[in-house]
Amino acid sequence: MIDETVQDAEDRMSKALDFMRDEFRGMRTGRAHPGLVETIRVDYYGTATPIKDMASISVPEADQIVIKPFDASAIGDMEKGLLASDLGITPQNDGKLIRLKVPPLSEERRKQLVSRAKEIAEESRISMRNVRRDANKTFETSKKDGEISEDELSSSKDRIQEILKSLENQVDEDLKKKTAELMEI
Repeated sequence: MIDETVQDAEDRMSKALDFMRDEFRGMRTGRAHPGLVETIRVDYYGTATPIKDMASISVPEADQIVIKPFDASAIGDMEKGLLASDLGITPQNDGKLIRLKVPPLSEERRKQLVSRAKEIAEESRISMRNVRRDANKTFETSKKDGEISEDELSSSKDRIQEILKSLENQVDEDLKKKTAELMEI
């Protein structure tokens, strides 16, 4: 029971870290990379589909992203999806490809993005701490019901805390990298 609860908590905490990393990947920096558009969802035959599932995405130049749809009839839908996203880049459609010219970020916009990255990281930490709280409640209930001893309760809480600390350190490292990436010119 203890191992299952610990494993479940670790999985849920890892998902919070993965979510943060996906959010960071989609944050615009001064240079082009496929992660900017991969997760943007486009209405494709009535289904919200990520662009990466509908097209090949390449970066031929440091400031340009080229999207080549697998189905040429979807190019208009992709263009609408890109315009509706919060990317802030106007797509150029030539009928076969969509080109996105990534402009350099202003200092003010860089600071806004760093602030948003910090918010995302804090949301991730809060989510992880909530998972810890839930796991500890489960352990406390098991102790009350006589399923585990006081020593097992203590060691279980310690295991959860170690996992949390490890994942929070990864959050801090990722935030530090993203901040440096956003602030470089």
